[in-house]
Amino acid sequence: RHGAVKNEDTFKTSPFHFDLWFYFTLQNWVLDFGRPIAMIILPLEWFPLNKPSAGDYFHMAYNVITPFLLLKLIERSPKTLPRSMVYVSIIMFVMGASIHLVGDSVNHRLIFSGYQHHLSVRENPIIKNLKPETLIDSFELLYYYDEYLGHSMWYIPFFLILFIYFTGCFTPVEEESRMPVAALLLTGPSSLYYWYLVTEGQIFILYIFTFFAMMALVMHQKRKGLVLDSNGLFLFYSFIITLVLIALWVGWLWNDKILRKKYPGVIYIPEPWAFYTLHMNNLHAAKESL
Repeated sequence: RHGAVKNEDTFKTSPFHFDLWFYFTLQNWVLDFGRPIAMIILPLEWFPLNKPSAGDYFHMAYNVITPFLLLKLIERSPKTLPRSMVYVSIIMFVMGASIHLVGDSVNHRLIFSGYQHHLSVRENPIIKNLKPETLIDSFELLYYYDEYLGHSMWYIPFFLILFIYFTGCFTPVEEESRMPVAALLLTGPSSLYYWYLVTEGQIFILYIFTFFAMMALVMHQKRKGLVLDSNGLFLFYSFIITLVLIALWVGWLWNDKILRKKYPGVIYIPEPWAFYTLHMNNLHAAKESL
């Protein structure tokens, strides 16, 4: 039966999935992190503003490849996992990523018209002068679909699937609780991508709850004499380093008054693209004027 845990597979272990983790990290960097960069650096005449950009095609590829890799990762788990929950999560993931594709496409194209990500929708000079004013409500709706609904339906199932996989990454064999060199080499790029995912996606609460759940599970399984295998260690250490990177990022921008205004409240974690449009764009403009 789907979702049942077989006695015979409870203590099975699996080697480090270098191929899957490598493809996963590579496509995350190229298709997710790289999509807004591709949109900016490629000539505008190749992708007119009223047509999908290069970044949109990257996003489309991401929406197909990532669910496939997640399913393959679940298939390789040494433990039989709840398939129904996995399938529903994959469906929600695709829906959320697709919603985000539309909203993010329009929002990033607005950069060419002077839209500034470090400002709210209503504070943007190109938005607040729109007539009639009800158009501003439409742009706020677009922002809601992009930054809130799309992100929630994208990232919640994404982290849920990773956690479901993590539950099967335990072994009673102490010698198998170590990371091979390949895993150590991938930990850095993987952690850096998760830093980008958490900060740009504004999903710190989701990330930290997932991390706390991982820690609780590790301590619970340790009482049973079980330890993380190489794949579990890779995920766990990636999340730990991500937390360190987030702390360094927040500490660096702690006294930035403009970003503080954009991100009020107790949890202050600026988006990298807001930092870019605020500081890096100004730097580029200053160089061009020289």
